[in-house]
Amino acid sequence: MKTTLTILLSFISIFMMAQAPKVKNLQRFDTKTIHFGFSLGINSGGFALQRKAYNLNGDSLASIDVVNQSGFNLGIISDLHLGQHFNLRFIPTLVFGQRNINFNFITSNGEKATVLKQVESTYWDFPLLFKYRSARLNNFAAYFIAGGKYSIDLASNQDVNNDDLEEPIIKLKRNTYAAEVGIGTDFFLPFFKLGLEIKMSYSLDDALIKDNSYLSNPIEEIRPKMFIFSILFEG
Repeated sequence: MKTTLTILLSFISIFMMAQAPKVKNLQRFDTKTIHFGFSLGINSGGFALQRKAYNLNGDSLASIDVVNQSGFNLGIISDLHLGQHFNLRFIPTLVFGQRNINFNFITSNGEKATVLKQVESTYWDFPLLFKYRSARLNNFAAYFIAGGKYSIDLASNQDVNNDDLEEPIIKLKRNTYAAEVGIGTDFFLPFFKLGLEIKMSYSLDDALIKDNSYLSNPIEEIRPKMFIFSILFEG
């Protein structure tokens, strides 16, 4: 995602320097009270994981590592124009993602043993975002977005009983809240507006269900986070 952000910022700089006066497309676009569209994107999901203090008396868990995994998302855009530069956006989005957690143990004979746990999620995200957009430079504009969202994890395993499983799993809450912030660019084409956007989502609450399993016991909290790159089509 860092590479994507670098490429996006470089592209914006080159595009702005190359602009010359030209006829503007969609000249009445900003006079609409509301408009709609859809978004397609990819994401990189991870966790901000905080471990409890080490138990020096026989604690065999050496470390816990979170490995980000890629996914994709699809959203429907509803945009309310609040003024020349401000918009309020509601974008219900279906997000498919996964995170891997490696539990690294030291066995009694001093060897390393790793237990891999995959945490898959299918989110219904309901973000409400404020958008501040720059003045148009011909058919180009840049913008900043910020807001919050409520998420429902359709693949949540919060009701699973770890006592009934041979191998316990990481249990996460079905409902979470997060803050979102990002930047993007708008390109006004002859028949629709194309947007390129990158944003970060960070959970505001602990998503871990502490069920006294050997996996959840050493963890203080888990906060889901995600980087999302989206292509937006609006008309």
